[in-house]
Amino acid sequence: MSAKHITLLLLPALLLAACGTGETPMPTPDIGAIQTAAAQTVMADILATQNAAASLTPLASPTAEATQPPAETPTVTVTLTLGTILTPGAIGTPAGLCDVFRFVADVNYPDDTPVTPGQDFLKTWRIRNVGACTWGAGYQVVYGGYTEKMSGLPQAITSVVQPNEEVEVSVQFKAPTKPGTYVSAWTMANPQGVAFFDERGKPFYIRIVVR
Repeated sequence: MSAKHITLLLLPALLLAACGTGETPMPTPDIGAIQTAAAQTVMADILATQNAAASLTPLASPTAEATQPPAETPTVTVTLTLGTILTPGAIGTPAGLCDVFRFVADVNYPDDTPVTPGQDFLKTWRIRNVGACTWGAGYQVVYGGYTEKMSGLPQAITSVVQPNEEVEVSVQFKAPTKPGTYVSAWTMANPQGVAFFDERGKPFYIRIVVR
């Protein structure tokens, strides 16, 4: 309540007191003192309000959580070491391979040689030892396992064949009795009976025409 409002309320009371019924009039109050007292009361209320407001503990501002940057995904580098692969049809000897040969030539009966039905003949090929092992006892010519065998009988290898030396190998055949073109495939085997082929993974063969 302001000092002006307090003064206005007190004035009617003072006037009534002055208009008494003949009684001894009360002393006139000091208006200045009343206003001063009212002003002090108002100031006290204001100070009390300010002190109460100051005593309030302000709410703590929410602390923003620190945003951590996302961890980087580690980059993994994989180094592949590729081995040497012998591609079919490639010319060259794989290093360290023990048993492998290279076809050199048909000594006789080249491809599509005509023969008579049931004819006996000896086919010979020239091959080279291009492996790391010497061909000695136990190395032999064996049937390739497919096509026509044509009653083939491989001939024994009687010589020792060193690496990079050539040798002639032969098979005794009997031609089929029916006309047509016939193919018979043969290859080499080591003393353990394991067949091996040329640098392209192929056998040597004969192709004749029975007429």
